[in-house]
Amino acid sequence: MKTDTLLPQGSALMAGTLAVLLAAPSLQAATLEEIQQRELIRIAVANERPYGYLNDQGKALGVGPEVATRILHELGIPEIEWVEAEFQDLIPGLESGRFDMAAAEMAILPERCERVLFSNPNTSYGEGLLVMSSNPHRIRSYEDFIQRAEEIRVAFQPGTVQEAMFEALGIDPVRIVEVASPQHGLEVVVRGEADAYAATGMTVAAMEQMSPEVEAEFNFEDPVIDGREVRYFGGFAFPLDADDLRDAVNEALREEKRDGDWQQTLTRYGFLRKDVLYSFRFTAEELCNGAG
Repeated sequence: MKTDTLLPQGSALMAGTLAVLLAAPSLQAATLEEIQQRELIRIAVANERPYGYLNDQGKALGVGPEVATRILHELGIPEIEWVEAEFQDLIPGLESGRFDMAAAEMAILPERCERVLFSNPNTSYGEGLLVMSSNPHRIRSYEDFIQRAEEIRVAFQPGTVQEAMFEALGIDPVRIVEVASPQHGLEVVVRGEADAYAATGMTVAAMEQMSPEVEAEFNFEDPVIDGREVRYFGGFAFPLDADDLRDAVNEALREEKRDGDWQQTLTRYGFLRKDVLYSFRFTAEELCNGAG
C-alpha cells in the first residue's frame, strides 16, 4: 500500500521571547497548477466497497478511484498517491493537508460543505442493513431500533450519514455500537455485539460477500426523515480553498458522464439504473444549500 510520505505544502517558523516553536504546516491547499507541476496528487479513500478501497497489492479500486483516475489523467496529472484513511478522518485530513482530494463517494451534505468543497455528484445511493443470515431478528428498517428499543442494537461508523440519521430519528444511544470500519461492523454482528450494521445499500451488498454468516436485508424499508425518503449523492471532496482543482474536476466529470465509461463503471460496481439517473438530479451547490 502506498503511504502519504509528502509533507503539507509550506511551513512557517515562529519565534517567541521564551521559546522557539517548531515549523508548522500551512493549511493553504495546493493549486491545480502546482499539482500538475509536481505530476502527483494525493487522494484518500476510506476502504469501503464499492466506493473506494485499496486491495492487498495497494491498487485503488471502486467507483471513486476509477473515475478519479481517468479524470486526473485528462487534467495532466500522471501519478496518484493513494492514502487509506478512516471515514471520519477524511474531512480533517483535507483540512490539515494530508491529501489533496478524497475519492470515497462522501455524501454531499450542507454541514460538510462548511468544511470542504465538493464536486458535482459522481454517484447516488440509498440506505441498507447488514444482518445475520436469515435475519433472525426480522430487522427491516432503521425505525425498528426505536420501536424495539429493548431488543436490538445497531452498529455504524462515526462520522457517516448514519450517525446524523439515527440522531434525527431519536434512536437511544444505548442501542448504538460504534465501529471503526465496515469489517469491524461485520465482526460485531457475527459476534452478537450488535444485531445489524447500518450503512448504504451498496456497502452492505458488498459486505454480504465477505462472510456466509451475514446477509443484506433485501426487504429493507428506506427511512423517511422530515417526510422525505433518504437518498445520498456522493462526490469528490477537496480543501475549501481548492476551487481551481474542484472546478477542473467538475468539468472533466461532466465530460466523463456524457462521453466516457462512467456509466459502465457504476454498473460494474453494482449501481442500479435509478442510482445512475439520480446522480444528475442536483448539483453540489444545490445539495450544499439543502436540496435532496
